[in-house]
Amino acid sequence: MASASKDAKGNRTIQFVGRDRKRRSIRLGKCSQRQADAVKVHVERLVHANITGHPVDPDTSRWLIQIDAQLADRLASTGLISQRDSASLKAFTDAYIESRSDVKPRTVILYRQTQSTMLEFFGPEMLLRDITAGDADEWQLFMHRKGYAVNTIRRRCGRAKQFFTAAARRKLIESNPFADLKSTVLAIPERFYFVTPREAERVIEACPDAEWRLLFALSRYGGLRCPSEHLSLTWEDIDWHRGRMHVRSPKTEHHAGGESRMVPLFPELRPHLEAVFDLAEPGSKFVITRYRSTNSNLRTQLLRIIRRAGLNSWPKLFQNLRSTRETELAEQFPLHVVCAWIGNTQLVAAKHYLQVTDEHFERAAAAGESAVQNPVQKAHETPGNGPQTLNTAQKENPAFAGDFRVVPSVALYKSAQERTRTSTGENIPTRT
Repeated sequence: MASASKDAKGNRTIQFVGRDRKRRSIRLGKCSQRQADAVKVHVERLVHANITGHPVDPDTSRWLIQIDAQLADRLASTGLISQRDSASLKAFTDAYIESRSDVKPRTVILYRQTQSTMLEFFGPEMLLRDITAGDADEWQLFMHRKGYAVNTIRRRCGRAKQFFTAAARRKLIESNPFADLKSTVLAIPERFYFVTPREAERVIEACPDAEWRLLFALSRYGGLRCPSEHLSLTWEDIDWHRGRMHVRSPKTEHHAGGESRMVPLFPELRPHLEAVFDLAEPGSKFVITRYRSTNSNLRTQLLRIIRRAGLNSWPKLFQNLRSTRETELAEQFPLHVVCAWIGNTQLVAAKHYLQVTDEHFERAAAAGESAVQNPVQKAHETPGNGPQTLNTAQKENPAFAGDFRVVPSVALYKSAQERTRTSTGENIPTRT
């Protein structure tokens, strides 16, 4: 057991008997009794771990990474912790990751991946204070040599910044050596891929069951994030009467208003949803039930399905499905509406999702040929202030008229309304 005492000047000291049965002291200086008692509790746990050889209590591990270097040195001088472990790379990052009980399991995995890369380069016993900005640059180049993608490197640099910012705030280091590394994710046009409706249908036909067909359709036609939004979807979220579904978004729930959104039951999506509904067990809660295990690697399974369909796989399998859907919808609806359905901002959509497709070039070329075949009447052939007759190209595409402002097609708008019009009560699926 440890004890806390105070001298005549108000300085407090923690005393304890170590494994060698010798009494040792840790001077705290002037502090409150409450603070001294808190330190005493952790000292007792460290003594117990030292004597029994058991791991240090998780609370004490988190406490160790929060204390300043002076107290850590005093603990090390008594043998309760080693001088290197008090601020070594592995000890600190282990304790930091364990302390982040506020993040999701997937984020913990990403933290561990970054930690593994850092330990591979620096070594587990490397002291935080010995890592320089030059070392951080070398670590970044090390990842390039290992063949990591540019955005993977940037994301790991961002997490390394996060680790060392925490260390700097706890005064274990004077400054963050990773602060100047670039961590903003880049848009890489070469990795965009537009999954055509024909390709999508071939993949759906190759899917092994109704749930897999729905998983793919939710990504390609619903624009959902896979797997988090698929697995969060429940039957209570489906509003058959109004033709929409309530989608929870674990990825953006920490942003104001980003915890969920409403998505239409698009006509391409609805049949697959109805098929799974008809097969669902009475009283079942979740829409997707067969692929909820953490061992289910949906990406690997989708690669097999794509090969079975006789197609070549594309980059960023699931994100490009969302990207394709957002590009399609942006052709028919205002962008702010599309972003509300997809669950991103217009800035993110423009940078990372919206694509320029071959069809855009073909339509532009066709429109140009039409304009050449039907030239606009010369100005002297029409009275200056009189009504001018639109040529064929202008009638077929209002974007070519006047000052080149794009005028939405009424027919296109009505067609979009028809596609999202809610079904009548007679078409609402029921489970027998």
